Amino acid sequence: MTTGKLNDMQRGKDRSKTVRDFILYNVGDHPGNITSLTAEKFGFSHQAAYKHVKTLVDAGQLTACGTTRDRLYSLKSVVTAKAEFPITPKLEEDVVWRREVSRKLSESIPENIRNICHYGFTEMLNNVIDHSEGKKAEVDVIRTPVSIRLYVKDDGVGIFRKIQTSLNLEDERHAILELSKGKLTTDPQHHTGEGIFFTSRAFDRFRIVSGHLYFSHSTESGDWLLTRDEEKEVGGTTVIMEIDLNSKRQLRHVFDSFAPPDDFGFSKTVVPVMLAQYGEDNLVSRSQAKRLLARFDRFKEVILDFKGVNSIGQAFADEVFRVFPDQHPAIRLIPINMNKQVRNRWLAVTGDGRPHGELSH
Repeated sequence: MTTGKLNDMQRGKDRSKTVRDFILYNVGDHPGNITSLTAEKFGFSHQAAYKHVKTLVDAGQLTACGTTRDRLYSLKSVVTAKAEFPITPKLEEDVVWRREVSRKLSESIPENIRNICHYGFTEMLNNVIDHSEGKKAEVDVIRTPVSIRLYVKDDGVGIFRKIQTSLNLEDERHAILELSKGKLTTDPQHHTGEGIFFTSRAFDRFRIVSGHLYFSHSTESGDWLLTRDEEKEVGGTTVIMEIDLNSKRQLRHVFDSFAPPDDFGFSKTVVPVMLAQYGEDNLVSRSQAKRLLARFDRFKEVILDFKGVNSIGQAFADEVFRVFPDQHPAIRLIPINMNKQVRNRWLAVTGDGRPHGELSH
């Protein structure tokens, strides 16, 4: 066989892998139209795209259900494991990791993925042991052809309610704002409050469900989501951590990104300003600003992400951009993702608009 034919065969294999990887990584969001989506993406006929989907079904990586017209596809789990434990002082998160999680995962998993799973799982289970006030913990491991998903559940008081009570907050939603900042703990003598902050940024997708609240963070897009369902209450706390197997993220890089070059500690944070809004409320008052600014004095640099914030009031802007910097000159506030209205408020308050700098995203 000539070198040219060998090269053509290799290019064909590479092309097929690219197409099938696209299917596997997108079928979760497009279970009913993954074939047409693939055809559109790669300029295929519907029939050619279907052959790639069928190959994945035959290989046991996808499952299909329903009639031809209404067929739905989903990832087939490669590994599924579940275990329950009584929550006692004798429960040790590293032992559970070794016996119930690590041994269930293939040795072929990249080291960076295993390190992130190890860190996040043990941090979340330790929170359950030390803070949940529950009686039972449950862990679940689901591995698909493209990702690893870890669940840590408890039947305790609920993380948002626990933080609200411990810190005397007005609303459970305020607890999520505080969690997003980092360095939050209800037991400062024994915990630094960094576990949830770094875990949420190490995994591709991170979710907490507790009480009436559902909170999620996507490292891929940086989006934060907070929803409230008054009709349904989830007992205890469920934490869901998911990472794609093709992720190149290194745990040490996650830590380093929140430590400026001249500092070895966790001294930098990114705060999604939209979490200071409750429902349809606009950010207009000084009290809302003070809620946002709480505990900023624990950091040297705070990036204020205004993504999703349509407008802010004069009093809110004055408190954030003038009063706080005047009172804390050593703390650097950096606003990003400001729309025109928010940026105009910022400029009006700060004069030249750049006492601490602005990042453009």
